[in-house]
Amino acid sequence: MMDKAAKKLPSETSNGNGATNAMLPSDTVPSQPGAVEPMMPAGVNACWSCRGPVMAGDLFCSTCEAVQPPRPLDHFARLDLEPGFEIPSEELDRHYFDLQRKLHPDRFATKTSRERAISIALTADINTAYETLQDPVKRAITLLEMQGMTIHADGCNTMSDPVLLMEAMEQREALAEAKSLDAVEGIATVAGGEKANCLAELADAFGKNDLSTADRLTTRLKYLIKFEDELRTARARHSQAP
Repeated sequence: MMDKAAKKLPSETSNGNGATNAMLPSDTVPSQPGAVEPMMPAGVNACWSCRGPVMAGDLFCSTCEAVQPPRPLDHFARLDLEPGFEIPSEELDRHYFDLQRKLHPDRFATKTSRERAISIALTADINTAYETLQDPVKRAITLLEMQGMTIHADGCNTMSDPVLLMEAMEQREALAEAKSLDAVEGIATVAGGEKANCLAELADAFGKNDLSTADRLTTRLKYLIKFEDELRTARARHSQAP
């Protein structure tokens, strides 16, 4: 696995939606006096090392094979995935571990200080993208933000829907009144079904680009996942009861 501590290195700053701007050592190939930087067409960048052309999104220069600095990308593009709520876990893992093998800092131990710093910055971005897209709530929030939706700091918009509020109150009341482990398990079974339905409805809403419904369902999903924590606490309490 990649070094998770790499995400906290001061060599990069966040630019939202997973995009980062890396502040890296500047041991690039110096330009010759009076030299004119090559003009690159749209979608093509100049390699920091040899100044050769590098297609946007390419990790390595095809001319000198130098690793390229992080580009402003969303989490999906970072892992070479199409944006969407439904991502098979095996596909997500495959893309992540393929990039991990190519960019792990250990592979750059004998390279220049700039290449080592770039690999660390890219590793941090890839780790963040992977962890975000693994989480269905964070994945939904990312998709909403990519569509220009404003998401509150707590991770989803305030639960103001009266139907959602009533559902939350009823579930918590039922859990508080549960007198046995069997009663808690019954509540957990119902909540698990509600979560599965919410995930399916959320995928359908994103598929139809119904952002208002997706926003509401994201709030509901976040609550249902939080309720799972309350169920675990209740299970532990009743399991220890005489």
